[in-house]
Amino acid sequence: MTTALLAGGGTAGHVNPLLALADHWRQEEPDAELLVLGTAEGLEARLVPARGYELIAIPRVPLPRRLGRAALRFPARFREAVRITRAALRERHVDVVVGFGGYAAAPAYWAARRERLPFVVHEANSRPGFANRLGRLLGGAVGVTFAGTPLRGSRVVGMPLRREVVELDRRAARAQAAAHFGLRPDRPTLLVTGGSTGARRLNETMAASTPRVLGAGWQMLHITGEGRGDGAEALPGLVVQTYCDRMDLAFAVADLAVCRAGAATVSELAAVGLPSVLVPYPVGNGEQELNARELVGASGARLVKDADFTPEWVARELVPLLERREVIANMAAAASGVGRRDGAGELLRLVRETLSTHPA
Repeated sequence: MTTALLAGGGTAGHVNPLLALADHWRQEEPDAELLVLGTAEGLEARLVPARGYELIAIPRVPLPRRLGRAALRFPARFREAVRITRAALRERHVDVVVGFGGYAAAPAYWAARRERLPFVVHEANSRPGFANRLGRLLGGAVGVTFAGTPLRGSRVVGMPLRREVVELDRRAARAQAAAHFGLRPDRPTLLVTGGSTGARRLNETMAASTPRVLGAGWQMLHITGEGRGDGAEALPGLVVQTYCDRMDLAFAVADLAVCRAGAATVSELAAVGLPSVLVPYPVGNGEQELNARELVGASGARLVKDADFTPEWVARELVPLLERREVIANMAAAASGVGRRDGAGELLRLVRETLSTHPA
């Protein structure tokens, strides 16, 4: 029986691939003991126990960006996180560690190195963060989602995806999906989503552009993010939700999506063959634009900068696209051509190879 510690958390970008690997692993090896290392404040505190996995909590230790109290406290807090993690590795007889970036990953990599355990790094984005760069420097095996990710010696394994996305047949599920959202299955649907927390630019632009979308003969499913959908005008053909816990059905009913370009989003769109207009998040290190590169290059998506995504752009570019169904069909085929649904299996294969070749 294998005992593994999966480390990651803070945001959905770290937690969802972790849970996708755990679910796949549990399906293939039901007697495996899968533990999750995270924080009590992150998204993992709710999602991990709800999925049936044990969460081992460590202090949240973000890397300080400048000198100050946080920088002075960092060494002691990091040592404490590593101490808790090393104790868990010994007490639970962990065989291998898998990290997904985020606050919990760096202490996990450091602890695994100190305990001389094999560990694997999974980098979701095209531009790696600090924790996963550290994991690579400490000697971890590295799996990446996108080709060209600058981590030496990495293997492209793809993105571990939720089972409901991996198994989705959009055409077969369309009628069920339309009924779920109160939409018509015989009319094309535009999906707009900025993720679980929403995206102000997408929300404001698409709210102002709703009459144009509906006037083009389309329906619109607008997932605004929690706390962002209040006051939406009720219009025939428009469904507004603040949160969606059935994104598989949202993908099934949609014919085109407007969304950000997070690694998981891009990977899911390609996997299910859903064409898209991608509006990368403008803050950060630019990884979202890089994440979109392959899908856009294959003509499965179109890219527009956040500052350019205005109601005028929608009227000039998006509405004419909605009227060209053959172009959208070609985009869907192109997205399917670069999509892959085997990320969890490929990452698990890398984990097992790393475990089998590690000196006893």
